[in-house]
Order: sequence, then C-alpha cells, then structure tokens
Amino acid sequence: MKFVISTKSGKAYSTSSDEDQFIGKKIGETIKLENIGLTGFEAVITGGSDKDGFPMNNSVQGPGRKKILTAKGLGFKSKSKIKGQRKRVSVRGNTISEVTAQVNLKITKDGTKKLAEIFGKEIPVSAEEEMSAKEKALLKSKELAQSGAIGDAPTKKGRH
Repeated sequence: MKFVISTKSGKAYSTSSDEDQFIGKKIGETIKLENIGLTGFEAVITGGSDKDGFPMNNSVQGPGRKKILTAKGLGFKSKSKIKGQRKRVSVRGNTISEVTAQVNLKITKDGTKKLAEIFGKEIPVSAEEEMSAKEKALLKSKELAQSGAIGDAPTKKGRH
C-alpha cells in the first residue's frame, strides 16, 4: 500500500509499506504513523484510491465500490456548462480494505525529525543544480558563443 503524506506547508511525501494495520480505518480517523517508520507523527486519513484508480468517497459507507449520482466533487468532471447536470460515477467506500492501493494522509502532529530529513529531500545548494537539462545546454552554448569557440551561423548562399 502506498501512503501520500501531506504537511501543513503543502509539501507531500510518498512512502509504501506492506503492513495491513490501516485496514478497517475510515476517512477522517486519526492514526499514528509508527508502523510505517515515522515515529511521533500523527495524521488524519483524507482519502485514497483502489487498485483500479477509483477514489474513496466519504459519503459511501464500507469498503466496496459503488456507483453514485453526483453533481460535483471527487470523480466527476463536468465537460459541459449545463446547469444542474449530474452524472453517475463509480467510487470506493470510505473504509480502507485489501484492494486500497493508495492512502492520503495529512499530518496533525509532528514527530522529532522533519519529514524532509526522513525522506532525504534536501534543498538544492546552487541554482545550477536546480536547472533542467535544456537550460544547462542553452547556458553552455551561450558561453561558448561568447568565448568565440562557436562562430556565427553560416549564411545561405544561392540565388537571390
């Protein structure tokens, strides 16, 4: 099972575990995260999805999949601007089960270490580390052109 853990600052971290200790828990329950290696942390379950990608819905009781009639919200993307349009969509219930593939969590109590330290997400030291490969190549070509290693582009010769 995959866990997506969000902080109050908006950053999200992902981890996975084979533990089944969260089976039977519902959306909105507060849980301790010691079993997945985060000592001291507490989080509330905010949602998730099953192995086929269907999102969990708080209004559907139990772990099963069900088709509900909805006008907005999770699992519904209105492509038209018709007022009052509703659609029947498949959603998973509000209880974590064996077929739940991902669980979304929101931190409510921090532990002794920061999540960035635990997951090894360090802030880049220099701006060059942050640049993409295209930006690095463009910067290098500009430097070569300024140093004279690369001349001007050849002009087209031929009829006028």
